[in-house]
Amino acid sequence: MTASLLDPAFLRRLEALRRSLVSSVRSGGAGERAARRRGASAEFLDHRRYEPGDDPRHIHWAAFARTRETVTKLYRAEEDTVLRLVLDASASLGFGDPPKLAVARRLAAALAYLSLAGGGRTELRIARSTSDGVPLVRAGPVRRGRAAFAPVCRELERVEASGGTDLAAAVQTLLAQTTHPGLLCLISDFLDDNPVTPAVGRARAAGHDVILIQVLDSAELDPDFEGDFSLEDAETSETLDVSLDATALEAYRARLHALFAELGTWARKNGAVYVRLSTADDPWGAIRRILGRATE
Repeated sequence: MTASLLDPAFLRRLEALRRSLVSSVRSGGAGERAARRRGASAEFLDHRRYEPGDDPRHIHWAAFARTRETVTKLYRAEEDTVLRLVLDASASLGFGDPPKLAVARRLAAALAYLSLAGGGRTELRIARSTSDGVPLVRAGPVRRGRAAFAPVCRELERVEASGGTDLAAAVQTLLAQTTHPGLLCLISDFLDDNPVTPAVGRARAAGHDVILIQVLDSAELDPDFEGDFSLEDAETSETLDVSLDATALEAYRARLHALFAELGTWARKNGAVYVRLSTADDPWGAIRRILGRATE
């Protein structure tokens, strides 16, 4: 199941980077990453005079033998990062060859591998408007460890593009359901009716690190067709008769580049990551840019 998302050669390249998906926030659970507060882990931090109530197992007996003073060991706490992958699965992600969703799934699988192999936790949520108006649904439980990678891939493989989405509402739903900040990764084409930056701004203010990955088809990035067309909205099934000429295409490109500028500017101002790629691009390049904290 995983081979259709990430081939063995791609996984070997990821393995060399598995410690690179870092976040300045921590979820509060025990894990492999050293945090900046004191706690109980295997990494010695400091020692201080023993006080009643301290765990006697942490008495520094070697120091006592040298100084006859009872001191207790302090350790650096280790906490794991939780990666929350929010995957846009609206009908517009089904466009392209390969479909945008196929590329989005590969990117999600790669980030999940880096998180799980690096000692963090990962959960996958799907942004798609349901019949009862719920904008975000869980694809599975929060998972940890390398063994969890295969179940995450199976969850990704089951995702199909259909219906509409409200990305801002999806982010708001996630914020309402999470108690600890983590690494929030939103993968979408961002061709949404409502702006998403106010919602991810609230996520950033709540302590989440944010990664925005925009996946577009080459025909969306640089359309080169002209004439009269009857276009169908993939998410609403509504049709619109349009005449596409040089002026109309230039106006479309201007709006698209305004969207790029909005996402990129927000990322730069808020210490977030924004990466844009075409379905024709090698996903490896996007992964390297993400780990390099790109804000293109």
